[in-house]
Amino acid sequence: MRRWNKSVAVIAALILLAVAAPAREREPNAAYAGRRARLRAQVDGPVVLFGYTGREDASPSYIFGQEENFYYLTGHNQPGAALVLVPDAAGEKKYDGPKEILFLPPRNQGRERWDGVRMGFDDPGISETTGLAVVLPFSALRGELEKLATMFTTFHTLVPAPTAAGYPHAANWNAWLKQTLPQNTIAGIGPAIGAMRQIKSAGELALLQKTIDASIDAHLEAMRTTKPGVYEYQVGARMEAVHKANGCEVEGYAPIVGAGFNSTVLHYNELRKKIEDGDIVVLDVGASCAGYVADITRTLPAGGTFTARQREIYNIVLAAQNAAIAAVKPGMTIGGNGPNSLNRIAREYIGGHGMDRQKNSLLRYFIHGLGHHVGLRVHDAGDPQRPLEPGMVFTIEPGIYIPEEKLGVRIEDMVLVTETGYKLLTARLPRTVEEIEMIMAQARNKND
Repeated sequence: MRRWNKSVAVIAALILLAVAAPAREREPNAAYAGRRARLRAQVDGPVVLFGYTGREDASPSYIFGQEENFYYLTGHNQPGAALVLVPDAAGEKKYDGPKEILFLPPRNQGRERWDGVRMGFDDPGISETTGLAVVLPFSALRGELEKLATMFTTFHTLVPAPTAAGYPHAANWNAWLKQTLPQNTIAGIGPAIGAMRQIKSAGELALLQKTIDASIDAHLEAMRTTKPGVYEYQVGARMEAVHKANGCEVEGYAPIVGAGFNSTVLHYNELRKKIEDGDIVVLDVGASCAGYVADITRTLPAGGTFTARQREIYNIVLAAQNAAIAAVKPGMTIGGNGPNSLNRIAREYIGGHGMDRQKNSLLRYFIHGLGHHVGLRVHDAGDPQRPLEPGMVFTIEPGIYIPEEKLGVRIEDMVLVTETGYKLLTARLPRTVEEIEMIMAQARNKND
């Protein structure tokens, strides 16, 4: 009996510790409430969003991360939730119910012993914790939707993209909604939320900068440890360790550390090659902290000094990047080839400088876009043709990849659009040949 009581006491203490442990860093509830209010003002019918269930990946290494649009509107990072938003104009239809409802699954104390404590709809202070005045059990969702269906013809949710890959989250819940609301129209809300997500709040910028700083520290560590004889995976592991030491939960994407020929493979992630003297090494590695992702690339000489050819290609890529960065301001576009296109500026520079071994333009070796929005995803919501506005954060990442020379160079930085121009969020991480060689030389001298 004593032993049983002791076991119960230990379990209770663990549960109390879990409850008392600080939650993942996030914005204040008011930030999420403001976004929900802006979305409600745009729609003509209820918005229904579903969080991830926690069953999207059966791998033992899976770490739960919320569906980005759901998180953007709620800050809720636990599985099995749903959100309903009723438009502001609902009063015209004599609707007098709540404008926002969060639905949570029931507590399961047996499951919590395995997975940790979860929020429940009937927890004391749940409205204050979540920032939503009305929190109901998930089982009540169908009934609430059926009531709303008597007043509204159209419901808005995330609809699957025609080429959607991976776990069919949107497709599954679309099928459920159509079965639940067979007489109603189901419309896509993704573009409206995506347009909002492109403009970062002050809180989002602070979380992004935390992630960027951790990623910069990791790249500096890579500059100090990359050398002939180490393996690509060893460099990647050192970088991931720095992310974890800075409190980041996961990697923002599969780390890319490509040496020699692998530097010319854009999404190379096998990381098995031993780095050799004379190799060029592309490191595209970024952390994810508090849900926000950094995306940074640097290119290093394995032996600490760029060869003449490596230096030539590197400086062309750097100059193209500098030209694009200098032109960042509201009204420009990331993609396209128009007069305000940053992509055009970078491509014109690369096309006008340097040649391959056959005396052809290097432009044919710049085979991807100039950049993309970054936020809750590494390739975040955002149309590269949309004119830039203050608060947008995106990458500028020109690259030249010449397979026959086993020579790939990419330099990627993150930029914030300001009222009058830009701020380079990754400015602390060196970009020039001279700076990189100096850091690598200092590391070698220290270790000799």
